[in-house]
Amino acid sequence: MKDKLSGYIEHTLLKPQAVESDYERLCRQALEYGFYGVCIPPSRVRFVSSLLKGSQVRVVTVVGFPLGFQTRAAKVFEAENAFAEGAQELDMVINIGYLKDGQWDAVENEISSVVQVAAGQKGVVVKVIIETCYLTEPEKSTAVEIIRSAGADFVKTSTGFGPGGAKVGDVALFHQAAQGQLQIKAAGGIRTREKAIALIKAGATRLGTSCGPDLMD
Repeated sequence: MKDKLSGYIEHTLLKPQAVESDYERLCRQALEYGFYGVCIPPSRVRFVSSLLKGSQVRVVTVVGFPLGFQTRAAKVFEAENAFAEGAQELDMVINIGYLKDGQWDAVENEISSVVQVAAGQKGVVVKVIIETCYLTEPEKSTAVEIIRSAGADFVKTSTGFGPGGAKVGDVALFHQAAQGQLQIKAAGGIRTREKAIALIKAGATRLGTSCGPDLMD
């Protein structure tokens, strides 16, 4: 598992105080360890894409991050701009309040709108962050059903900015609710190889972590 672990990892840098040299180091590490991708802010996509040009490392960025309460139109614009800048995958945050209000059609519409933008881009993947720490078990299951219906590729546990991160139990719940129709990205608080492996065994197919090199030791 240790040798294969690098292929699960999206090496992540979303700290607001990060500077250009931090992203250069992120990319060097991703190339050195053979990570699946890097996850970075929209404003750094063009720069990071230039550093990784010609490599197999995927450039992932975020939409509606980290709170998810932007309008649908704003999220659509963010997605379009991200692709124009060179992003290959999107991690979008749902409107958590809408989900908790039972405004399920509104949640599905914004996801499907971003998915439609991605449909025009070859090989693009859309992951949907539901921020599990704010949701009940039934709300998590409902969110997975909505994401499936909206046509996204992944459900993702967390932004890493909420009060809780990835949990094995949540990944197992997603795995059951998705019925093989969604992949699962676990993110938030993945700092040890042991936890990473536990999340994979529970059903995660991708890991978002800022501690990627530490997991390789």
